[in-house]
Amino acid sequence: MIANQNSRSFIVVLILATVGLIASTGWLDKRGYDYTQAGLQRALVTFGISRSLNGVISVAQGTEIAVEPVGIGMTFTPGQILDPVNDLIERFSTVVLVAGTAFGAQHVLLDVSASKLYAWLYWSLLAALVLSLLIQRAWAKPVQSWLMRVSIMLAFIRFAVPLFAIGGEVFYQHFLQPQYEQSTTQLQRTSDQLNVLNEQTSASVSSQTENRSFLESAREWVESAGNALDWKEHMAEFAAAAESASEHAVKLMVVFVFQTLFMPLLAFWVSIKVCRRCMHLD
Repeated sequence: MIANQNSRSFIVVLILATVGLIASTGWLDKRGYDYTQAGLQRALVTFGISRSLNGVISVAQGTEIAVEPVGIGMTFTPGQILDPVNDLIERFSTVVLVAGTAFGAQHVLLDVSASKLYAWLYWSLLAALVLSLLIQRAWAKPVQSWLMRVSIMLAFIRFAVPLFAIGGEVFYQHFLQPQYEQSTTQLQRTSDQLNVLNEQTSASVSSQTENRSFLESAREWVESAGNALDWKEHMAEFAAAAESASEHAVKLMVVFVFQTLFMPLLAFWVSIKVCRRCMHLD
């Protein structure tokens, strides 16, 4: 019975040593670094787009247009349409910032698990485990059990950190990338469209404050009804841009939540279950 238990223990030690040798090649670490950096870059680009869109919306919110068709005064405030969108974009920026922080945290964990200090600790505990297995004494059994569990936990952390990064990126490439690329492109287009609309609005506001001759004022009075219709179309463009921004901001939030929160938590839960089974804690 004791011989069988020792044989199983030495098999576990052999597996742990193999894990350590594979980890020492750095192949998983390099992939983990590359994928984490790619995710961080996506978060930074998206955050930049969201802040740019937020700035454009803020400019639009401070704009007010007065039109007098056939002597009847009408005031247009296109920025009011964007008020709910502005709140959504601010929350979206927060989600993207948290996602970027999560990618940064993954990078730090990769640095720690791939450090020389971590490798030294791992191999020292493994050597102590082998020594405890060779000592056939009753007092060595509790130490052997503790060393076995700690070594398995360190091996789990050493592999889990880069594998989480790789798994998250693989999931993104297969399921989330088309949605991310489409939504970021549309958000950038919406930002550019709102910027153009703001410029057109500013030009109209400036033209209203210029000094004109009596003839020019009369001509504009005749054309004012048509101008009111133009501004209604202008407002419709603001509304369409707001709808587009809301839709794609929500889609991008789904992308980042899945990659940086849902998938890592699911993988961590499964890994913990496997690790606990290996250590016979259940």
